[in-house]
Amino acid sequence: QVQLQESGPGLVKPSQTLSLTCTVSGGSITNGYYWWSWVRQPPGKGLEWIGCIDASDNTYYSPSLKSETSISRDTSKNQFTLQLSSVTPEDTAVYFCARMAGAFEYDSWGQGTQVTVSS
Repeated sequence: QVQLQESGPGLVKPSQTLSLTCTVSGGSITNGYYWWSWVRQPPGKGLEWIGCIDASDNTYYSPSLKSETSISRDTSKNQFTLQLSSVTPEDTAVYFCARMAGAFEYDSWGQGTQVTVSS
């Protein structure tokens, strides 16, 4: 059974870069059947897909966040990473990593990590 775990700082200052890592166990991120995603949920709002990376190292981003988002991976550690640049308080959210088995068909989630953007 695959497990995902987010890690990274819980507090980021405005204009800085938010960086989170998802460590995957029980399954390889190079498995061609899946896409490895980042999703967030701002306080009081619904889930927002940020982007994903596939087994071939192709990346896909939400159009609304594309200019400030970068997703990469380290296959030797079975991890993938989110970087969100020039953050503002509106980027405050619980950030999740998740596995997609199809278009927005999530079948595994990390527990989520709270990130607050504040000076």
